[in-house]
Amino acid sequence: MHKVNEDTVALREKVFAYARQRLEYDPAPLDGPQSPEWLKANAGITISESGIGGEKALELFSEVLAPATISTDHPNYLSFIPSAPTEASKLFDLIVSASAIYGGSWMEGAGAVFAENEVLSWLAKEVGLPNTAGGVFVQGGTLGNLSALVAARHQAKAKLKEQNLPEPAKWKFICSSEAHSSLKAAAAVMDVEIIKAQADPTGHLRGDAVAAALKEAGDGVFAIVATAGTTNFGILDKLHEIGSVANEKDIWFHVDGAYGLAGILSEENRAKFAGTELADSFIVDPHKWLFAPFDACALVYRNPDVARAAHTQHGEYLDTLTDSGDWNPSDYAYNLTRRPRGLPLWFSLATHGVAAYRDGVTHNIALASQISEEIRNREDLELVREPELSVVVFTKNGWELSDYERWSNKLLERGEAFVVPSSHQGKPNARFAIVNPRTEFSALVAILDSMNEK
Repeated sequence: MHKVNEDTVALREKVFAYARQRLEYDPAPLDGPQSPEWLKANAGITISESGIGGEKALELFSEVLAPATISTDHPNYLSFIPSAPTEASKLFDLIVSASAIYGGSWMEGAGAVFAENEVLSWLAKEVGLPNTAGGVFVQGGTLGNLSALVAARHQAKAKLKEQNLPEPAKWKFICSSEAHSSLKAAAAVMDVEIIKAQADPTGHLRGDAVAAALKEAGDGVFAIVATAGTTNFGILDKLHEIGSVANEKDIWFHVDGAYGLAGILSEENRAKFAGTELADSFIVDPHKWLFAPFDACALVYRNPDVARAAHTQHGEYLDTLTDSGDWNPSDYAYNLTRRPRGLPLWFSLATHGVAAYRDGVTHNIALASQISEEIRNREDLELVREPELSVVVFTKNGWELSDYERWSNKLLERGEAFVVPSSHQGKPNARFAIVNPRTEFSALVAILDSMNEK
């Protein structure tokens, strides 16, 4: 057996000590970015022929590089869509990295794949798909949406081939005018046309708008995409209406639930998600609102065989895997080599139980409603839209973008909160994205109060 040298053992203990210190922060320091010039001056040359040594590199990271990042798990990180991984999930992420598990094939990672599939089956059941549904954990929602749409087009092509019909001059898919930017990116990568159906004044995409867009689009529509919780507002499209149109026309129905689909875990809010059971595929990002570390997107298909036909890579060195009949995660998305990124979520779910997740999600939605009522009661503030999930968007009377920016910078510089300005229809606003169960109402009120500081 190879004996680990003393320097390696010493470095290992220092790394464990740093990880332990990071986990023991309550909360972690918010910190903030530094300029390239500052980092160059303070970090110096880190990559050289001889190296700087592990202990020096760790010291450099802990004292210079880490403080130049923002802690997304801070309870007052309220911008974009935050992350709030449980300690169990972070601990197990260490184990995943330490174990060097390959998560692309059953042959090499059967135990890990089994555990990931347990989570995917649970998610499919929550959404209402049959027990034959399945999929894979990919890097993020952008890759998840792309992979689902590739599978949808593959199926559409296969149907035309079966009927001996020609392919359209241009393939197309329909989504909301308020859909996530990843769909526009997917359309560009796939060289297909994206048809934006007009959302109603409250931000919801409805079935009649989809039907109108479908009629106008003509032939070549291979998928209809609905959003279960828009990133900017947390708005839920009318999923049942849209799914019914898609099912009636025999068109693939995909639900982009990267941020908001986790809200279906809340029994009090489950009815808002009626229609997910009609989906042919969906995504949800555990690193957003399922309390898992970056980077993990659960991509689930009603009929995984379609995805397998679309995504399986073929090569002589892969034949032993592709011809085995095993469940190989690499066959279900645009990926081959992959780490078993679903394991930290599996471990956390196994540790805490689903009920704890339901409570955490329900708490976030209730907190969003509570702070919204506080905003309504302040004469200088106004809600842009009524919140449906855990995103709250509001404006302050008389403020321009520069005012929001000064306020945001001040909060970050003081280490109090990270609340960057957003915008809607060209007008700036403030926005709370609440996905951390440790975010407190009193802290949100204090942030609102800070808007009146001179």
